[in-house]
Amino acid sequence: MAVRDLVGGTQATYKNNVTTIFFVRFYNGKNLNILLFTLLLMMYIVTICGHLLIIPLLAYSKTLHSPMYFFPSQLSINDIILTTDIAPNMLNILLHDQTFIYFSSCIAQFYFFCFSETFECLLLMVMSYDRYLAICSPLHYASIMNHALCIKFILATWSLNCLVGFIVTHGMCQLQFCGPNTIHHFYCDLNPLMELSCSDVSIIEMEATLLCIPVLAFPLCVIVGSYTRVVLAILKISSVSGRQKSFSTCSSHLTVVFIFYGTLIAMYALPNEGQLDHISKILALLYTVFTPFLNPFIYSLRNKDIKEALRLAVYHFGAYLQCF
Repeated sequence: MAVRDLVGGTQATYKNNVTTIFFVRFYNGKNLNILLFTLLLMMYIVTICGHLLIIPLLAYSKTLHSPMYFFPSQLSINDIILTTDIAPNMLNILLHDQTFIYFSSCIAQFYFFCFSETFECLLLMVMSYDRYLAICSPLHYASIMNHALCIKFILATWSLNCLVGFIVTHGMCQLQFCGPNTIHHFYCDLNPLMELSCSDVSIIEMEATLLCIPVLAFPLCVIVGSYTRVVLAILKISSVSGRQKSFSTCSSHLTVVFIFYGTLIAMYALPNEGQLDHISKILALLYTVFTPFLNPFIYSLRNKDIKEALRLAVYHFGAYLQCF
């Protein structure tokens, strides 16, 4: 099959024998797969509904028009993209004995996965810098983290993750796939796809390794450095209530960072062979399904300002309905 480069839009110069990619079921037990399907379907619905509630709420309420809530709204958009890219196909795998996806769709899924994961890494870095300024430089926070800077951060983040997704996916499109077409995973990821290729993958491996520096290593260093300064600043606060209030603004972000980066690093540090296959799938579930599921609760729905904005929105909506 002549494969069209989905990213560049040019016709590939080689031919692939692989037109479809098959996925292996999580487990052989039918009852367990049905249980997982029910659980993950509920998580997917709650994730989508939670984020679709947060995005218009943050846009509607003028009291929430601040960087502290602007960045989580961007995270909600990204979480919708990520879960919609991964979850439907995963649910299909749980229901059927043999599930396949067209090769072009597999490459498209891989692109949006790279896009979303890169965006979350960079956005968590920006959010850590925002919390650093708010706690360590409160007098200069409003003048530094203004609306213009927030927009620049978001535009730079969206642009960079588009570029990273393009580079990695373009490299994947240059590989030749001529033999096995079964993936022991629930979505099209970098390592499973490279294992299917019958051509040299050293170039794309080098590209992926080099891209880990600006996408994974550098953001993680900024996050660690920012929160080290934040913790030191909090410890200097004399009042207990002041320390608790300052720490509460950062604890939710630290929770997401720990889950996301911890599972992401463990996922790609572990080999994908033998019994570790199941461990890799569980780790992948954590940062592709579980983290987007938790984000609405951690960042927004447990926040008193957002609860108040939600209460007012429901009240105004009820008053509007009574007019008819």
